[in-house]
Amino acid sequence: MTSGAGSSSEDLRAQNVVDEFFHPPTLGQVVRQKLSEGRKVTCRLLGVVLEENTPEELQKQATVRSSALEVLLEIPKFCDLYLMERVLDDESEQKVLAALENAGVFTSGGLVKDKVLFCSTETGRTSFVRQLEPDWHIDSSAEIVTQLARFIKYQLHVSPTKLERSPGNVFSSSSLEHFFGLV
Repeated sequence: MTSGAGSSSEDLRAQNVVDEFFHPPTLGQVVRQKLSEGRKVTCRLLGVVLEENTPEELQKQATVRSSALEVLLEIPKFCDLYLMERVLDDESEQKVLAALENAGVFTSGGLVKDKVLFCSTETGRTSFVRQLEPDWHIDSSAEIVTQLARFIKYQLHVSPTKLERSPGNVFSSSSLEHFFGLV
């Protein structure tokens, strides 16, 4: 009889392997796995979360990338998330906050407006990241990623072009959602 009990536990293990193979992990599981070393994450908005790529574009409008929204809503479930961006004026700041609010980031995403930070220079964004001391920083600027590489445990550089000499702690992806396997 004991051999029967052993085979049923083997059957269960085999079924678990089959389930994992045929039922890919959920986005939440992927986010948790990819950011497993991280308790705090900082993320640039332009070119990562927003359609716009320059502060000048934000003076006209701010649009949350629908493809990045799903990931953006998952990250705060596992990590302390801070969003940040350089803006040229107060109106741009309001457009960004309104776009995030309209996308449901503050209601269903577990993110609060106090964790969306704005500055007027690229140096300001670098300072925010260094002061917050995140485990992960996500940015579309190769220059900032390179500057922060020795201070931040892990980084994700979101850009259509990879860094030429990427430090070992810097990952590259064409988009936030691509890094987390949504594409």
